Amino acid sequence: MANQQKKKWPAVGPGLIVAATGVGAGDLVAALVAGTNFGLVFLWAIIIGAILKFALNEGVGRYHLLTGKTILEGWHSMGLWATSYFGVYSVIWGFVYGAAATSSCALALSALFPVLPLWVWAVISGLLGFLLTWMGQYKLFEKVMNLLILLMFISVVGSAVIVLPELSDIMDTAVPALPKGSLLYALGLIGGVGGSITMASYGYWLQENNWKDRSYLRYVRFDSMIAYITTAVFTISLLILGAALLYGTNTNINGEQGLVSFATILGNELSPTVRILFLIGFWSASFTSVLGVWNGVSYLFADFVYTVKKHDVNKEQLSKTKAYNFLFFG
Repeated sequence: MANQQKKKWPAVGPGLIVAATGVGAGDLVAALVAGTNFGLVFLWAIIIGAILKFALNEGVGRYHLLTGKTILEGWHSMGLWATSYFGVYSVIWGFVYGAAATSSCALALSALFPVLPLWVWAVISGLLGFLLTWMGQYKLFEKVMNLLILLMFISVVGSAVIVLPELSDIMDTAVPALPKGSLLYALGLIGGVGGSITMASYGYWLQENNWKDRSYLRYVRFDSMIAYITTAVFTISLLILGAALLYGTNTNINGEQGLVSFATILGNELSPTVRILFLIGFWSASFTSVLGVWNGVSYLFADFVYTVKKHDVNKEQLSKTKAYNFLFFG
């Protein structure tokens, strides 16, 4: 029993990292806008999104455990075209997304600490993300990510709990529906519930946790379930915040700058402390995306290089290879 308990605790690690990496500033905006425009209508979309992402994430982990191969090796079995496509796409996407996420970090930090220009905060965020990724120490990465996830959850869910009494007048909007002109909002919510191409990194993070065979299959399922329940609660909390404070007010949230404006609304309607809490959650969500994407894409790129070159490299040592660091020094 003691061994099982010791073995089960880490089961809440890798899946949460995948899910949190996929929840960025754009997903925060999507959930708030949906709540602002449609109330609680799209609770169903968030739940469906969480179920779909759970199935996909569990599938990636199951493939890794049952075959002993990484997802990139699986793509390679389809032909070089598949390996090349995903390899090139992941690198380009990693750079573009990482740059966008550092800008989001800067927005939150500038609102919290308006003593430095926006571009300086963006540079600081990028350098910090670079250092944590370049060191290639998974355990440090995991600890930092779990701390950021805790900050995200406490700040955003805590803010939502405070505004729950405000929902009494709009509970009728919780009936599942697809209002006219709302299809893109629904798809955005379904797609934004944690994880995209970063799910392909799940197998590498499993390796770092020494989950290597089918005996860990139930832990992968438990891990994925906890991850996407947590992410669903987080996204629903954002929907609640938008619905409770802005539904029916004709207020618009425009882009990531709108998150800063919404934090100000929280401060005016509730308290300055809640404004700070929300901004911390905004920054945490953005920085988890920076770290998770750069770390995960570095594994994918290193695996891509050694798979294409047919070099026999221990997949558990990818973070120690030159190819892993190439993205930063190449």
